Amino acid sequence: MMEGGAGATPSSSGPTIPGPSWVRHAIWWHVYPLGFTGAESTREAGAPVHHRLGHLQSWLDYAVELGVSGLALGPIFASETHGYDTTDHFRIDPRLGDDADFDALVDAAGRRGLRIMLDGVFNHVGRSHPAFRRVLDEGPVADTASWFRLRWPRDAADRRPGSEPDYDDFEGHHHLVALDHSSPAVIDHVAAVMNHWLDRGAAAWRLDAAYTVPTQFWAQVADRVRARHPDAYLMGEVIHGDYAAFVRDGHLDAVTQYELWKAVWSSLNDHNFHELAHALNRHDEFLTHFVPYTLPG
Repeated sequence: MMEGGAGATPSSSGPTIPGPSWVRHAIWWHVYPLGFTGAESTREAGAPVHHRLGHLQSWLDYAVELGVSGLALGPIFASETHGYDTTDHFRIDPRLGDDADFDALVDAAGRRGLRIMLDGVFNHVGRSHPAFRRVLDEGPVADTASWFRLRWPRDAADRRPGSEPDYDDFEGHHHLVALDHSSPAVIDHVAAVMNHWLDRGAAAWRLDAAYTVPTQFWAQVADRVRARHPDAYLMGEVIHGDYAAFVRDGHLDAVTQYELWKAVWSSLNDHNFHELAHALNRHDEFLTHFVPYTLPG
């Protein structure tokens, strides 16, 4: 279970804390749908749609009994394998279902007062993503070439359609093709994806590997999303660094509080209470600027 909250009314004695008021005391149940529903580990081309998202509905009453405020879903969009290698941000993974299944889950959750947070994997895409396939098929002239950080061979003969450029990836995982976040087309795409699923009833986004993406990108996307969905909760996955600056510069509501999570484990496993005391003091400082997304266990 993951817990996160943000949002406070302006105070005359301090800064305004970012975030919608509804998330101020929110508690999220983090679920990885592909694993939770027993989906296949690899999506086979042409395989029929399996309507597994409905399995989550049978757990919603249990979630209410637990006292949670919503479901923080792991990746649910079409992908090649584990969900973080997205191939279509606008399509529910066929191993989980389709748009109707998503709508039914949102409706069932809403009737119980539960909100849905989606996992946005926007640092990279899977190699089968159509934008990258066009690069491989058409070469440097592909209209999606600007989406990626590509390095083509010097020899023009090796830049012909069907040849493969070198490219940046996610932390050495070559099947995860990194996006170029300075590209206006990528900004447009991510903002459109986020607004699309908020339009369909999602309430929040967890921005996967947000720490690998420039805050200027998040700021531009967040501003567009808030223009249409001012009550959406936008939280970035950040491991270390200046948490408050990342929230401020990225125009986000919160980031993951991994520092405190690590310190809690160190206090239990290594009896390192100095690390815990340091992390708690840091946490108190963060609270003057934003409410971190905490992970209690």
